[in-house]
Amino acid sequence: MTLNFKSYKHIYLAIIFAGYCFSGFSQVDTSTLKAQIALGVNSPSSDGFVGNFESKSINFPTINLGIQYMVSPTFGAKLDFGYNRFSNLNDTPEFKVNYSRINAQLVYNATRVFGFLPNNMGVFMHAGPGLSFIKPLGNYPDNKTSYLNLMYGMEFHFGISDSLSWYIDGSYISGFSDDFNPVSDGFGSFNGNLLNVSVGVSMSLTGCYFCGND
Repeated sequence: MTLNFKSYKHIYLAIIFAGYCFSGFSQVDTSTLKAQIALGVNSPSSDGFVGNFESKSINFPTINLGIQYMVSPTFGAKLDFGYNRFSNLNDTPEFKVNYSRINAQLVYNATRVFGFLPNNMGVFMHAGPGLSFIKPLGNYPDNKTSYLNLMYGMEFHFGISDSLSWYIDGSYISGFSDDFNPVSDGFGSFNGNLLNVSVGVSMSLTGCYFCGND
């Protein structure tokens, strides 16, 4: 399968716009740069498979790596990479799938909306377009596919110090893929949506992580 850019021209332009915003943010001296890494689980949508193929409802691992740049205490952007693996449910055709993605997202610091939170807690919302890369393993290694996606989620941060925090992230990745032919290229593949829940660490490379929440 190949990407149909004519069908998703508006999403493609959104990716370019998000990338431009991310590049522009890097020119602001007052921005804070953060590195993030998280580990968790994933749950693919059942309608993303064909025929009798069905995945486990909870799969491990999910790995997320990202760089976040805050242009102000409230707004910023992040570029992140995600890796997920999921496999077949018992008594269904055997398969394993590597689901990778890369996304450019806008970030909103919503901590002030939740005024009751203690000073060492933060809430961040993120959303943006990206690309998903599907690579089936086992009996279906040639059934690769790729398509555009839209990712959105929320992070809850718990400060350990001014520059380090633990966080919990819940994210949903909506896929924008054409239906595939199960006989020629669909067996063992996936073209649906994916839910991620992960726990990670966020480290400020410049500035003070929670200074913007005061």
